[in-house]
Amino acid sequence: MNRIEATLIATGLKIAIVNTRWNHFIVDRLVEGAELAFVQHGGNTEDLDLVTVPGSFEVPLVAKTLAESGRYDAVVCLGAVIRGATSHYDFVAGSATNGLARIALDTGVPVAFGILTTETIEQAVERAGTKAGNKGGEAILAVIETANVLKQLRPSVNASLAS
Repeated sequence: MNRIEATLIATGLKIAIVNTRWNHFIVDRLVEGAELAFVQHGGNTEDLDLVTVPGSFEVPLVAKTLAESGRYDAVVCLGAVIRGATSHYDFVAGSATNGLARIALDTGVPVAFGILTTETIEQAVERAGTKAGNKGGEAILAVIETANVLKQLRPSVNASLAS
């Protein structure tokens, strides 16, 4: 059996991070976690671009623009949607989730879903660097690995099409 596995080496990867201004006290920690993980895995901060949007509903449009630009190996999307007393949470979280999945499939560029969807502020704080780790760091590691595996697969696909 031939195994194709990627490394978690960020050296040479160019990654865009889309983060939200809404719930910035949580999201800022996610961005810090993503940057730290990128650097710890060999990435250079000059290869990270940070784009801020108002809220999670706006993330997919900007992520799509970045993915289609051809400038990035991956896009990481960071935000926090915290359930309130209305159905607003369901619409925003669902729209962001579906939009980001579609962007990755349509563009072929890895897109990480690092948008927290929590019931409480306490749960969001836990996922932004306390008890539950930092989901921003986890999101960037996911796209590093995915981008690296795609780099291995794409030459194989191109070579088999040529023969």
